[in-house]
Amino acid sequence: MAKSSGPPPIVFILLFLLLAGGGAFFFLNKPAEQGANNPSTPSTPSAGGSSNPPPVAPAGGGASSVAPSSFALPASVAAGTAVKIDGSTSMVTINLNLKSGFQGKFPGATVDAKANGSSKGIQDLVAGTADIAAISRPLTAQEQGQGLAAVPVALDTIALVVGTSNPFTKGLTSAQVQDIFKGTAQDWSKVGGPAGPIKVINRPEISGTHQTFKEQVLLGANFGTTANITTLDRDATTPLLQALGNNGIGYATFAQVVNQKTVRVVPINGVTPDAGNYPYKRQLYYAYKNPPSQSVKDFLGYATSPEGQKAMLAE
Repeated sequence: MAKSSGPPPIVFILLFLLLAGGGAFFFLNKPAEQGANNPSTPSTPSAGGSSNPPPVAPAGGGASSVAPSSFALPASVAAGTAVKIDGSTSMVTINLNLKSGFQGKFPGATVDAKANGSSKGIQDLVAGTADIAAISRPLTAQEQGQGLAAVPVALDTIALVVGTSNPFTKGLTSAQVQDIFKGTAQDWSKVGGPAGPIKVINRPEISGTHQTFKEQVLLGANFGTTANITTLDRDATTPLLQALGNNGIGYATFAQVVNQKTVRVVPINGVTPDAGNYPYKRQLYYAYKNPPSQSVKDFLGYATSPEGQKAMLAE
């Protein structure tokens, strides 16, 4: 019998098995390859997988939360731009200087600045009768919960002052200041001066300067309730200075008293408020309601710019 001239049957069997296995591998892996290469097909991470999570919106409301750095100096402002400010008496000079600078840079813009105290400024801001509250203290958690935010504007110092006719011409220590305003020391002889009663002139509780003084100077303790301590009905610096006489002591923002001729600033721990190591320093703020209006953005952009900071210090 003649031999077959082709390859043995086993070869065909092996080729068939190889082709079948390769085809099965291709079809089984094809969907996964398509999912990896096709951007329109979303991938589904397995439980506990390492796939990147989807983008998360910023905490605090995303675009409605405006950081201080978002307030850029505007090149121009819309016609009829108007800003109403109320708040701390400590920021009267700052408000007026910024008002003058803003209106000068943007003719037609108007800034209405009042000073009825930090708490009143916050109340007006919440009520919508003010666009910006000038405050001499940080916002409370409750105020932040009402949708308010604040941007730092300037660093200020609280000065202790006596009348120029007061025979006390020395300085005080931080402990002596506490004794005076707690009512423990009621005579100038108790703090190194000549004998004579100390008359303390205090600001009302609604004053941001009052609150800062209580926290920073009295370290959270209450003001005294002794008969020699008088609390003013209105938060205003001029009446306070006028009430000092020749035996009174009070406190005010340094900028408001530095050029006064009727009072003398008392050194604390051997340094005056213009020294870098003076103990009673605080941050001043402009508070606003989120999201801020365009006029608020424009004014805060000017106030926090180098140009605004320079205008703030104008005399």
